[in-house]
Amino acid sequence: MKDNSLPKKNVPLAVKVLIWVLAAVFVMAGAAWIFQKPIFTAIAVKTIQERFAIQSQKLDDGLYAGLAGTGAPFPDVNRVGPCIVVAAGKHLYIVDCGDGAARNISLMGFQIGKVDAILLTHFHSDHIAGLGEMMLQRWANGSNASPVDVIGPEGVDEVVKGYNDAYKLDAEYRVAHHGAATVPQSGAGGTARPFNLSAGDDASTVVADEDGVRITAFKVNHAPVYPAVGYRFDYGGRSLVISGDTEPCDSLKKQSMGVDVLLHEALQDSLMKLINEQAAIAPSASTARITADIPSYHATPEDAARIAGEAGVRHLVLYHILPPLPQLLTGMFLGDSSKYYPGPITVGEDGMLISLPANSDKIYLKNLLK
Repeated sequence: MKDNSLPKKNVPLAVKVLIWVLAAVFVMAGAAWIFQKPIFTAIAVKTIQERFAIQSQKLDDGLYAGLAGTGAPFPDVNRVGPCIVVAAGKHLYIVDCGDGAARNISLMGFQIGKVDAILLTHFHSDHIAGLGEMMLQRWANGSNASPVDVIGPEGVDEVVKGYNDAYKLDAEYRVAHHGAATVPQSGAGGTARPFNLSAGDDASTVVADEDGVRITAFKVNHAPVYPAVGYRFDYGGRSLVISGDTEPCDSLKKQSMGVDVLLHEALQDSLMKLINEQAAIAPSASTARITADIPSYHATPEDAARIAGEAGVRHLVLYHILPPLPQLLTGMFLGDSSKYYPGPITVGEDGMLISLPANSDKIYLKNLLK
C-alpha cells in the first residue's frame, strides 16, 4: 500500500536550540509576571534594610569630615551647595547648609536627628539655602524636643528667625499628622547662638568645648560680606580647619598651623575668566558683571596651597568649587598649586569622607556615595 504521509524532515539543531531558548524565555517571563509582586517586594525590602544599616553604622573614635556639598552658586550636576558634616567623638555638627545637602547627609549614613549644632560661616544664600530643611530633618528624624542650636556670627538671629517663621505652618501640619510624641512641637526649628569677635583681623573665640571637642571660630576676609568666619575643630589629638569663603588672610593661616586637614574653598580665576570672556552670548545681562566680580573675594587653589604650605598642613582638601568642574579639567583647576604646597591636594567631591582616627597620624579618604 502506498504511504501518502508527508515525508519527515530533520529539524536543524540550531533551530531546536532556538525553540528551547524561546520556550524557556516565555516560561521565565510568565513566572516573573505571576511572581512580580513578591520579587519586587523582596528587592524593596533589601534596599530599605541596606539603607537603614548604613545609617546605623558607628564610626570609630576620631575626627571625621563628610563633604555633603562641595559646590557653589553656579549650577553643577555633580555638586550640591556647600556643607560639611563633622563627627567628633560622640558629637555631630554641620558646617553650612547648602541646598540639597540634607539629602546627601542621609545618603552618606549620618543621622541628622543626632546633630548637636549647625554652624554657619556667613549668610550668603548658597551657605544657608538648606537651613530650613536641615532644621526640619534634625527635628523630625530624631523626635527632638528642643530646637537645634544654630551657631554663627552677628546676624544669625535674623536668619534663624526667618526660617523659623517660614516653617511654622509646616511644623504645625506635621504635629497634627504624626502626633506630638513623634514630633514634639517644642523641638521644631532652631535656636540662634550668636557669638561676637573682637576688632582684630585675627580675632577668634571658642564656641564649643565639651567631651574633648573644641571648636574655634575665627575671622576670615570675605568683604564686603561681614562678618564671615572659619572654624577649627580639635578632638582626640587630631585637627581640621574649614575656611568658609575667604580671600587669603593671616587669621586662616594662624588657625591652620600644623593641622591634619585644611578644607579650603577654591575658585580658579583662569577658568572664571574664560566664562567672563564668553559672557556676551549669555542670556542674562548680569553674567558679565557677576563673573568679573566673583574672583575678588575668593581664594584660588594656588592661594589655598600657599597657606597650606606656610602653615605646615598635612593634607589640603578643596571644596566650594568654582566654576563647575568637569573631572577632565582637574589639572587645569589646580593650576600651579603644587609649586606652593608639596603635600597631597584633593579636589573634594560630594560624598567624600575624611577620617582622622583618634591619637593617630593616619588620614583616610573614601567616597560614601560611589
